[in-house]
Amino acid sequence: MSIGADDYIDRMLVQKYQEEKVDNHDNVESMVDPNKMLEAMNDYAATLRNMMELRQRLNIACYAINARTARYQKSLGQS
Repeated sequence: MSIGADDYIDRMLVQKYQEEKVDNHDNVESMVDPNKMLEAMNDYAATLRNMMELRQRLNIACYAINARTARYQKSLGQS
């Protein structure tokens, strides 16, 4: 798979829009402090990681309880 315009229409669109100017976001002050945003994202990731670990531990505990309390019966077809 290549990157870029593959056919004639795509090449024409690239030529048409390659000189277009866009807003320069470096000159606009952000409404959100990037350090606070990164801190919030880090907190979210840590919380998700902890929840996944707790879920895994709960699954292990439930599996152990179910295995301990399971009662097996012989079927009639097996000896």
